[in-house]
Amino acid sequence: MSHRFNSWTLVFFLVLVLGTGWLWASQVPANALPQARPAEPAVGHPAPPLVLPTLDGSTFDLERLRGTPVVLNFWATWCGPCQRELPALQAAAERYEGLVVFAGVDQGEEPEVVRPYVEQMGLTFVIPMDRDHEAAHRYNVMGLPTTFFIDQYGVIRHIWTGEMNSIILAEAVAQILP
Repeated sequence: MSHRFNSWTLVFFLVLVLGTGWLWASQVPANALPQARPAEPAVGHPAPPLVLPTLDGSTFDLERLRGTPVVLNFWATWCGPCQRELPALQAAAERYEGLVVFAGVDQGEEPEVVRPYVEQMGLTFVIPMDRDHEAAHRYNVMGLPTTFFIDQYGVIRHIWTGEMNSIILAEAVAQILP
């Protein structure tokens, strides 16, 4: 019986050593593991810097607007929900003129396409042109329209993805008014 006990003891220790060696060899370095990326920009966090050419040839610089609340709407002329919400955005831009800056960041289109559309819709707020989608990527825009409501300190207070009506828009703007 003692011989049998020694054989099982030997097998046990052999499995233990081989198993430990296998676990050690199969470890993945911590820097090779996928890292969870925070869903930024996020409510309560600073809005990422944003500098884009505008449809009228000037430059839109979000940092220069510090001290003024901003409604930053990502849209495109081909987007049905964007088309339906633009009148509400225009009305709000007129209502809050001098208190809130409204900016409609066009996604990936040529000025020759956007300009006639903006004129036809009667849009008077600034239209930054994100032709390479870099701003949309930086803002983690997953669908159009997406709107960021940024307070006077440059902090995002509300994010809305999808079409807004005038009531939703007014409630969100109220969150960023000083």
